[in-house]
Amino acid sequence: MALMKSGWLWRQSSILRRWKRNWFVLWLDGGLVYYQDETQRDLEGRIHIKFNCRDIKTGRECRDVQPPEGKSRDCLMTIVLRDGSKVTLCAESEDDAVAWKMAVLEAKNTPVHMYDPYDDYYQTVPLDSHQTMYVSSGYYGNQYGGMCFPIMASP
Repeated sequence: MALMKSGWLWRQSSILRRWKRNWFVLWLDGGLVYYQDETQRDLEGRIHIKFNCRDIKTGRECRDVQPPEGKSRDCLMTIVLRDGSKVTLCAESEDDAVAWKMAVLEAKNTPVHMYDPYDDYYQTVPLDSHQTMYVSSGYYGNQYGGMCFPIMASP
């Protein structure tokens, strides 16, 4: 999968509301993952932007949030998830916060296409394709050209 953006962001913990610096990676398929550092060995979390992101707020829209010491409110970004929870982040600069917001919005709204060598064309990958299993209504041998039905596992 293609890399869209990566870099350091501050993340506010959900319980104690403390700020922690993490290495974030945003993939074209909408996966926003964060690690302890840029070696990307210790995964700390993952947000599936295409499926879970309801809204993105930046700067002054992030009410009731105090930025990390030495950072401006204009560096803040809040990702509002479908379940109502929020992920609050802080970029190194206002420009970086805007760049992250634009990248997240692009990842959220851009369909992912993968090449299918058997049919020689690109197919759109469904949301949560890592949890999708395709089954046919019966076994028809290798040449079956009928419909395959996706079964989506809920998180």
